Amino acid sequence: MELSFLGAAGEVTGSCTLVRHEGGSFLVDCGLFQGGRDAAMRNVRALDLDVKQIDFVLLTHAHLDHSGLLPRLVALGYKGPIYATRATVDLLGVMLLDSAHIQEKEAEWTNRHDRARHARRGWDVAPLYTVEQARLSLSRLRAIDYEEGFEPGRGVRCRFRDAGHILGSAFIEVDLAAQGALRRIVFSGDLGQPLRPVLRDPEFVDHADILCIESTYGNRAHRQMAQTMDELTYALQQTLKRDGGNVIIPSFAVGRTQELLFVLADLVRAGRIDKLQVVVDSPMASAVTALTVKHEELWDDETRELYRWAQHHTDRFHVRFVEDVEESIALNECRGGLVIISASGMCEAGRVKHHLRYNLDRRECAVVIVGFQAAGTLGRRLVDGARYVTLFGDRVPVRARIYTIGGLSAHADQPALLGWLRHLRLPPRRVFVVHGEMTAATAFCDAIQSALGWPAPLIPERGQAYVVR
Repeated sequence: MELSFLGAAGEVTGSCTLVRHEGGSFLVDCGLFQGGRDAAMRNVRALDLDVKQIDFVLLTHAHLDHSGLLPRLVALGYKGPIYATRATVDLLGVMLLDSAHIQEKEAEWTNRHDRARHARRGWDVAPLYTVEQARLSLSRLRAIDYEEGFEPGRGVRCRFRDAGHILGSAFIEVDLAAQGALRRIVFSGDLGQPLRPVLRDPEFVDHADILCIESTYGNRAHRQMAQTMDELTYALQQTLKRDGGNVIIPSFAVGRTQELLFVLADLVRAGRIDKLQVVVDSPMASAVTALTVKHEELWDDETRELYRWAQHHTDRFHVRFVEDVEESIALNECRGGLVIISASGMCEAGRVKHHLRYNLDRRECAVVIVGFQAAGTLGRRLVDGARYVTLFGDRVPVRARIYTIGGLSAHADQPALLGWLRHLRLPPRRVFVVHGEMTAATAFCDAIQSALGWPAPLIPERGQAYVVR
């Protein structure tokens, strides 16, 4: 067998692994590169292979850094099936079309505003893929239940197991016949943090000959959930009850928004907050929340009980979903009393920028940051204490309080990753540490050796082929 890591090697995004074996070849994930000035060009060049030679694709989950190049794969000529869990298939129906719409709009903006460069080159910038190409990729999806064994190709048997990361996320067990022997490769995808709201905890794997394990937070431990709840309670009480302002929470539409809703409901049910008026201003977040409710079978028992409570106590915990643009604009007239959850999570685009424009310069308001903010983003500038930011061409003073709340990450931290690995009966023959920046991946390799006593894992190089036996 031969494994080639086409992305997420020494970095977080672009997850895509090519597996060649006696019976053919397949991909595990097909994700976008995100962040950095060269991301657009890297995405154009990412699938530099004969896609018609790929027999099938296995998908761990719907986040775009794992799925966002599927439309391009199909546009380049791939005609095979794409296997994913049922919830992942549902999410992709929302996310890939939205991603394609953004690709089209960005290309349109570039062609309209960069006329000088357009005149020099004599041709328009094309989108990475179109909405129609995204629709074509959706037609290749095949829904598989958790724990259902299936055979997507000759000599290959697979099973999706619950990874507890986002709705529908899975780690994948792949059994391959190689030189008369059976070898199991396990692809972790992204693993969730145990004891978090909404989803069930990750399942465990007990055997792997070859393991590809993520390391997004392989160099750190998350803040405890109890401390996170204390910090969030304080921010809400200070802003809503004492000062009478609004609380703006930039949040990713998939996973984070749904978790936040349940966390806020739990604070009210526990009596730590009297009542809350919550507005979710993100069409995608609304759609994903509806899908989350549809797949209630994937929730943990505590979340199921909390959902029933919230349905019967709308006088204390009221949630309004805003999709219409005019209704979103009308929120700017509300001077206090609202918790507004809006995308994007790093404040780089979307409706949250409008809410920041109308609330950042007000001392009675607050912005609550609940997720990682990449360098160079507006969210990172707020976290780093910027006194002024630019929004829609205007210089806006930052007078609102900025709270940074940790502990809500959907990724397992180092202790949780090591705990997951401890369920393996024997060390795998080969361990590849992927989906982490070099500092995190290197620290996690060291932790595996020191805590588990395993042989040195490998951080693969992008594009390098590794023969495994």
